[in-house]
Amino acid sequence: MSEQMNMEELLAQESLPDIQERTTVKGKVIQVNRDEAYVDIGYKQEIAIPKRELAYPAPESAEDVVKVGDVIDVYVVSLGGDNGGILSKVKADRMVAWTEMEKKKEAGETVQANITQVVKGGLVASVDGLRGFIPASQMELHFVKDLSIYVGQTVEAEIIEIDVHKQRLVLSRRALLEAEREKKEAEVFSTLEAGQTVRGTVKRLVDYGAFIDIGGVDGLAHISDLAWHRVKHPSDVLEVGQELDVYVKSVDPESKRISLSVKDTMRDPWYDSAEKYSEGQIIEGKVIKLTDFGAFMEIEPGFDGLIPMGELADKRIERADEAVHVGDIVRVKILRIDTKRKRISLSITKARD
Repeated sequence: MSEQMNMEELLAQESLPDIQERTTVKGKVIQVNRDEAYVDIGYKQEIAIPKRELAYPAPESAEDVVKVGDVIDVYVVSLGGDNGGILSKVKADRMVAWTEMEKKKEAGETVQANITQVVKGGLVASVDGLRGFIPASQMELHFVKDLSIYVGQTVEAEIIEIDVHKQRLVLSRRALLEAEREKKEAEVFSTLEAGQTVRGTVKRLVDYGAFIDIGGVDGLAHISDLAWHRVKHPSDVLEVGQELDVYVKSVDPESKRISLSVKDTMRDPWYDSAEKYSEGQIIEGKVIKLTDFGAFMEIEPGFDGLIPMGELADKRIERADEAVHVGDIVRVKILRIDTKRKRISLSITKARD
């Protein structure tokens, strides 16, 4: 009986296909559960493939990757043992993927990279089942302090280095962004002119102003051009992501610099205040500053007028503080409203007439 069994086993083994370790073969999925899939590769028994060897990154369930009846490529890591052997769909996919990746690099094609984690010096990404690396310097056109914001995102990237033997795949998003920026710059600089008002989006705030994206190209609005009143820091009047109209002050295609103004898209509040008053009118206000040529009086918050030295007192004086002091409330006559130079001339002496 045992001789007959041994003969049947030998005949069965002889009928098995010649399956070699470290090769890729086709297998049929016979059974699937959450943790593994059982695959028939024509060996003497079905072999279980754990979910971590079915896809990269590892899925929550093997059922998310394969279903009963699927015919898949698997890499034979080893044969024999209690479990029949060790198979890997991930390794089989990688062998195909590396070959395809080399073809894409040769053809200059881009890839879709799914960012999975932050590591020292950059980001790890999944690309067609392969592990890719994007150096921090190759992620954006500018320095990014917190790379974790990209985890979970899928970005288009260029293959800049590939080594199949070392399983090394280095990608760059910056190269594509630079090419896109150059294209947009050419379009913008060919049509943009000083004096135009365009729509923009605030991209970055710095101590000296705000960088505003106008059609894919950044222009700078200096802090003095953000508002008609004095601004201590751009964040006091703007926020990143804000959309707004901006006035184009100047365009320099050679240096690729665009000077913008936010305040010039709005009416200067000085004119609104000036319209409330007329020459010859008598008003009161507070002295806020003394100079060698007179004293400035606050007519209303943010709207001042100058009392020249000769209009401070009936007698000749050498210094303004001989007639008034900061904080004094004085009665004055409006002598002149100069809308071109945005100046108001006042007189204490003529207010007494």
